[in-house]
Formats: sequence, structure tokens, C-alpha cells
Amino acid sequence: MDLALPKSIDDTLALLAGADYIAERALATALFLALRMGKPLFLEGEAGVGKTEIAKVVAQALGRRLVRLQCYEGLDIASAVYEWNYQRQMIEIRLAEAAGKSKATISDDIFSERFLIKRPLLQALEPDAHGAPVLLIDELDRSDEPFEAYLLEVLSDFQVTIPELGTIKAAEPPIVVITSNRTREIHDAVKRRCLYHWVDYPDAAREFEIVKRKAPGAVEKLSREVVAFVQKLRGIDLFKLPGVAETIDWMRALSELDRIALDPDTINDTLGVLLKYQDDIARVHGSEAARILDEVKAELAAA
Repeated sequence: MDLALPKSIDDTLALLAGADYIAERALATALFLALRMGKPLFLEGEAGVGKTEIAKVVAQALGRRLVRLQCYEGLDIASAVYEWNYQRQMIEIRLAEAAGKSKATISDDIFSERFLIKRPLLQALEPDAHGAPVLLIDELDRSDEPFEAYLLEVLSDFQVTIPELGTIKAAEPPIVVITSNRTREIHDAVKRRCLYHWVDYPDAAREFEIVKRKAPGAVEKLSREVVAFVQKLRGIDLFKLPGVAETIDWMRALSELDRIALDPDTINDTLGVLLKYQDDIARVHGSEAARILDEVKAELAAA
């Protein structure tokens, strides 16, 4: 069911919260403006802070179809926009020649939409009874610069040009969310077409609310210790800081182990849920984990 767009920032916060996404007001403001102005929303930030989830939540909350384009090195038009079904075309050509059809007629037939394989960008321009879909262009920084250049037409006019068919334009522009982990800089020409927001790690209060939503059966004392421990980890010089996704995974893992409070042995045994590089695990394992845990327990006891 297609639902109306939010009419205010508070409505946007409520819409996100209704789908268990606890957003800061600045992010809700950026999303509200993107929806009202019909502009793409460009979200940049570290991996695991909830950028991709925004598009999923918006699609769910508004009752829209989600179309996801996962970017990677070497991504091209055939994978992102469209390609022709060459096998079916060859079969059609042989059948047409056997039937004695002219070359002009064959050419018109084989380059019709029934032989077109629509990839995510073209799918997102198609009309939908439930309203324009949400187009998620995920991890754009993983793609190559030529693909960025191709995106400019899509983001400016919400249209793509297929030489054999002409220009296909969206009757209603999709809701576009672009994410980047900033492994490289995205060209200014792309950013100028978007509203921009940096998604940072949440503070302790907001992360605790997120954990409560995503791991509702967890013991409150354990949730507070987990959040406080992760918050302190982010102040250490690690190769890859744990994101919110890792906090949630760690909380769920500890619940599966029936823990009601953190202890040094449990932390050491489960660091692989929280940290993804051996050097980081070695840095925290043992005395450093115990030191952080002591600080966490002392601060929570004094609060």
C-alpha cells in the first residue's frame, strides 16, 4: 500500500522509528527535504552505521518497491541498466529468416522491449501502482569513475537512453538513496545533484535505543555494558572500528550465550563478532579488554 510522504521532520522521525530505525534529527531533516524536493539523498559514512538500512526502511514505511543496485569495481551498463537478450534475438532472427521476413522487419522486431533485460536503474524508472520505487545505489565508491559519469543523466533527468529504443523517462522520479563508505572520493558532479548527509556513529543514548529495538529480549544491564564497551572501543586506534551492525550482532551473540553481564573471558571469546581484523582483535584481547571493562563497570555504577 502506497503511503503519503511525511509532512514534517517530526513525521519523518516517527516514520523511521515506526520501522525500528532510530535516527538523529539532522538525518531525518535531510531525508525529509530529499523526499519533499524530489532529490537524491547521498549518505556517506563508515561501514555499519546504517546507511543502507535507510533505503530499506523508507521503502518499507512508505509501501514502495525497493530496487537495489550493489556497486562493485567493473560495474557496467549491461549489469546496471540494461542489456539485450542475445540468445532470444538469435532464435528470433532464424525463425524470421525461415519465414521470409525482410531485414528491416527483423531489426524492428528484435530490438523491441520484449527482448530487453531490465537491470536495476531501468527498473527504477518503470511506473508502479504503489508509487515510484526506492532506488538504492549502494556503495557507489566501489564502482569506477566512468559509471559515475553515466549516472549523471539518471540523477539529473531520471531517464536513460537506449540507442535502439530511444530515451526512457520516469513518469514519476524514484526516491533515490546513494551510499558511500568513502573508500574514494565521489565526483562533485554527482554530489551536486544530491542532498548530502554524513552518517556518524551514534552516541551512547541513541545506540542503546537501537540495541533495545533490534535485540528486544536482551537484559538491560548487558545492553548498557555492551554499548558502553563499544563506545570506548571507537576511541581506540583500530584498523576498523565496530559499527552499529556489529554492536547489534554482539548483543545477539551474548544473548545466545545466556550472558547477563560482560566478563573478560566472554569478551575475549567473542571479539570476532565485534572486530573483523586479527590485528584489532590482538590489540584488544586480554589486558586491554579487561581495562576497558573495568572503566565501563565503574562509570555505569556511578551513573
